[in-house]
Amino acid sequence: MIWTRQKERGSIAALRLMAWIVTRLGYGFGYALLWPIALYFFLSSPRQRQAVRRFQRRALGREPGLRDIFRTFFVFSATLLDRLFLLGNRFQDYELKVFGLDLLNERIARGEGCILLGAHLGSFNAMHAVADTGCPVEVVALMHTQNATKSASFFAELDPRQAAAIIPLGQPDAMLRAKECLERGGLVGILADRTPGTGKVTRVPFLGDPAAFPLGPHILAGVLGAPVMIAFGVWTGRRRYEVHFEPFADRITIDRRDRQAQLELVATRYAARIEQVARRFPYNWFNFYDFWEEMDA
Repeated sequence: MIWTRQKERGSIAALRLMAWIVTRLGYGFGYALLWPIALYFFLSSPRQRQAVRRFQRRALGREPGLRDIFRTFFVFSATLLDRLFLLGNRFQDYELKVFGLDLLNERIARGEGCILLGAHLGSFNAMHAVADTGCPVEVVALMHTQNATKSASFFAELDPRQAAAIIPLGQPDAMLRAKECLERGGLVGILADRTPGTGKVTRVPFLGDPAAFPLGPHILAGVLGAPVMIAFGVWTGRRRYEVHFEPFADRITIDRRDRQAQLELVATRYAARIEQVARRFPYNWFNFYDFWEEMDA
């Protein structure tokens, strides 16, 4: 099943109830509730469990146990809880270890603008929290939003400012808005690990087997012509994150005479780095779908 066809679990009412609880009873009470919440989704999501199992089998190099699979559901739930606090700029009690920020700051100081290639690994909001501590430039994110309208609507209510910084892919002005942000010296984030069901893809090695990766983000980076870094923020424990910024390319240049081969090379380099991160932080992998397209329809 293509991930865009999966129904969004949960409801806005449930998210609002959780927000009400943690606002009045505190983070500790909300964290304790994560165990039954994660257990519910773990038990009621057989296809997602199977998808996590197949990923972990490759990433861990062994057959995962139920505890391993449940841990991914729990970590995902923990990042959603933290999102309630990070969106409200309440990150004083969080430990954010940041790596490579000096390299990103060099780009910012030169006024170049920069594209940040990410993946569905950990929390994008952990990177936003770093920006909120003093990033001097605009930060926007190009994202597919059609399969998460409930959660997007809820979190937009919490922080309209960050909601306005999301540029939905597929809109006619998406490219123009990203280009204008870069021209102002800003940062543009793109998640480049999920194929949207349409557009160009390539199959490249990932955790030992070929997997489909989209070419669109790399084409977009090439058209925008800005420096590219890989960025991710992974959950490492209760209120603890590691945020990484790593150089990827000064520019992604695509020669029309050998366009497909060059794009496949860039996608292969990207997948190889994401594989390293996935092996190191296997419980932060939040692609709950048939990533290798090997499960029954």
